[in-house]
Amino acid sequence: MEAFLVSTSIVALAEMGDKTQLLALVLAARFRKPWPIVLGIFVATVLNHALAGAAGAWVTTVLGPQVLRWVLGVSFIAMAVWMLIPDKLEDGETGAAPRWGVFGTTVVAFFLAEMGDKTQIATVMLAAQYSAWVWVVVGTTLGMMLANAPVVWLGERITRRVPLRTVHGVSALIFLVLGVLALTVPA
Repeated sequence: MEAFLVSTSIVALAEMGDKTQLLALVLAARFRKPWPIVLGIFVATVLNHALAGAAGAWVTTVLGPQVLRWVLGVSFIAMAVWMLIPDKLEDGETGAAPRWGVFGTTVVAFFLAEMGDKTQIATVMLAAQYSAWVWVVVGTTLGMMLANAPVVWLGERITRRVPLRTVHGVSALIFLVLGVLALTVPA
């Protein structure tokens, strides 16, 4: 249960102000069809995070416990620093007409935007830390949905009220604590 709860909360916080959350806002403003967008976000996240979770679980079979502990600790601390750097949506990411409809466009755009993103890397690290990678994937997917679905439905009203700097600071602090714990608490 810890893997699920930690994964959900970390990704929900990490997603605030992330480029995929900005992508959700752009898609919502452009297409004004929330259900296919939310469903597309869900499908893309499940696929992307399942691959990331499997990669994290695989890493635990390759690295010994001491090496893994150091890799995770340093990675979590690096994520803490990365959380303090806000994302910006690059121009042209959603400029094309929806060749595959709103749902298909959302799935492809979100899947690609998540590649190498903070939340995908966090999923890999969390799956490596916890031996229950399925619960990590379920948690990170829920975290993505908690952060992105309201943006699709409520749009810009939410993004104006959420203090993104504070959210990024809290996320960074959580990652820092996880990193320090990974480095100092014996397995």
